[in-house]
Amino acid sequence: MSRENPTNQRAIFKRIKAQPLMAILFVSVALRLAVAFLMGNQVVELPGIFDQVSYHNLAIRVLGGHGFTFGELWWPLTRAGEPTAHWSFPYTLYLTGVYALFGVYPLAGRILQAIIVGVLHPYITYRIGEKAFGRTIGLLAAAVVSIYIYYVYYGAALMTEPFYITGILFSLYFAMLLAENADRKRDLPLAFALGISLGLTVTLRQVFLLFLPFLFLWMWIARFRLRRSLPLLPTALSFALLFAFILPITFFNYARFHRFVLLNTNSGYAFFWGNHPLYGTKFIPILSTPEYQAMIPEEVRHLDEAALDSELLKRGIQFVVQDPKRYVLLSLSRIPPYFMFWYSSESSTLSNLSRIGSFGVFLPFMLYGLILGVRRKPFWSLVFSPQGLLLLFALVYSGVHILTWTLIRYRLPVDAVMIPFAALALHDLAQRLSVKFPVFQRLSKVGE
Repeated sequence: MSRENPTNQRAIFKRIKAQPLMAILFVSVALRLAVAFLMGNQVVELPGIFDQVSYHNLAIRVLGGHGFTFGELWWPLTRAGEPTAHWSFPYTLYLTGVYALFGVYPLAGRILQAIIVGVLHPYITYRIGEKAFGRTIGLLAAAVVSIYIYYVYYGAALMTEPFYITGILFSLYFAMLLAENADRKRDLPLAFALGISLGLTVTLRQVFLLFLPFLFLWMWIARFRLRRSLPLLPTALSFALLFAFILPITFFNYARFHRFVLLNTNSGYAFFWGNHPLYGTKFIPILSTPEYQAMIPEEVRHLDEAALDSELLKRGIQFVVQDPKRYVLLSLSRIPPYFMFWYSSESSTLSNLSRIGSFGVFLPFMLYGLILGVRRKPFWSLVFSPQGLLLLFALVYSGVHILTWTLIRYRLPVDAVMIPFAALALHDLAQRLSVKFPVFQRLSKVGE
């Protein structure tokens, strides 16, 4: 009787072990596709979010040969036919490319996005969870991401968030690998991957630039603590690739506005509106478009989008300098809406369901997992571990938005890095429950 080839046995065993992840990715894509078909070809304002209407209209303008302009007065205060850099160029070009291939069918953009993000977001979450806590936690984290209502909902929306959050996770993952790498031959491939992911991420949303000094400082200290060679060449390569993404956009903006605009014209508007004296010491996350536009002084409304962004940033800084106490109290008032997980009568049914059914459900597990993760390692070992990088990002990114402008969707990248901690908590609870209830034994051993 012939015996099966050991190589084939190993291949079969490997496929069997991969099945949980494949099932998770299938569910993730299926849910996002379902939402994509529900949204269909209609492009309307989502609850409190106008972005997908803007990207849709801007892509049509670019496709029609009008460049990055709108055909009418548009948010924030951009006149018809004038250049705009308020919106992400890569995402606009993504949508323009889809419309060029399939016609102006937003559903095509939704389907393609749902498939890409439906696969990549849970997959990179799995890899990060595996790196931080092991394979089982990685699988549980990927499973959470696949059903997390916010991600399912936004995965089909014509907005930067799905790609942006996925880009952040890839950037963090490659930084983790580079920080612990001991093989110099792998340094440059990892630096190349890091540079590409950083470039894509910051051109989707430039706010991620503010985290990069913390990212590279963490990586350098982590390498030093592990007695690895300092990553001089990998860092230089990563920065070179990052600049290769940024500089063409900067030159393009200069050619249109005749002034320096690094990537987008939105930081000045955001800081001005987010710290306006109108709020006093109580921040209001969302006002109407006319209310925001009314805050802009008449004497500066003649400026183009880029010049106005620069002027508003100066005035926003003046708000802080003139009354720093009010700024501190206003910033503190942004904490509750940033971490909001409860029901609100001012929100739509969809917003309430998304909020409570995702962050509201998993926040206790995130906090429990955070406690478990912190208790497992000495302080400095924790700080410069993969778990430490996740926590560093959560702290810095949250701080940036608490000090500037807060919306619930701005917290979603933080949710993404905290989900592995929620998975750690779920696994711990399953192990504890399996002692008394055998039905939980399979959950506690998934992926092992």
